[in-house]
Amino acid sequence: MGERSLSTKKTIVRFQGNDRLEVEDDVAVEFPLTVMLNGEEFATIVCTPVDLEDMVLGFLASEGAIRFLRDIESLIVDESKGYAHVETKVKQPVSQDFYMKRVIGSCCGKSRHFYFENDAKTAKTVASRLNLSAEDCFGLMGELQERSAAFKQTGGVHNAALCCRDGIVTLKTDIGRHNALDKLYGYGLANGIRMTDKAITFSGRISSEVLLKVSKIGVGVLLSKSAPTDLALKLADELNITTVGFIRSGSLNIYTHSWRIND
Repeated sequence: MGERSLSTKKTIVRFQGNDRLEVEDDVAVEFPLTVMLNGEEFATIVCTPVDLEDMVLGFLASEGAIRFLRDIESLIVDESKGYAHVETKVKQPVSQDFYMKRVIGSCCGKSRHFYFENDAKTAKTVASRLNLSAEDCFGLMGELQERSAAFKQTGGVHNAALCCRDGIVTLKTDIGRHNALDKLYGYGLANGIRMTDKAITFSGRISSEVLLKVSKIGVGVLLSKSAPTDLALKLADELNITTVGFIRSGSLNIYTHSWRIND
């Protein structure tokens, strides 16, 4: 089947002042994808149905099921049935204690059952030496917003972009914040991209889950137009990640490891 759209049309009733109007609106598409790992059900991810191969790669790497692209024997996404079939070169059974069968929701929250146990084993201290100017931060966030067509259309998705100082390398979109980051991670693995000299620009709140995923990707600078949480900042301090929030209208807040951001 052809590539799915990020949005669909829905006839709605809209009130504008005293006028009742029947109009067409754009609504973000939500799609469940079940990941089968070596023949066993691993997880069902509720996501935006684009860049699915990248998302599955990034998700498996984030969960510690693989480390490198070469660990994959085969990866086949069957969109018509909503399944991704993954075979790894080293076959390890899915541990019911560590990888519990679960649904990864698209909501903004800690929906992962194994959250702290698994992340403690896969998060890593970042070795990035990237430096950016404040002007670089404004420019990268501006480019993210300019290229966020699906958000402008639906208002119902998150965007994450892998960047170098000169601009965006790739941008990924999803209804789930963590899914968008998994797509970046998978894209990097599939294309052999070095992460230590990259930054991530992000449309959503910097939660602890987001921060941990950035550490797994190996990026040392996280730029957001929104706010961080206290746990995210504690983790950023420990994992050597620079967090910059509220990048709006010529101002920004540097919360951790400010040495990477210059005047």
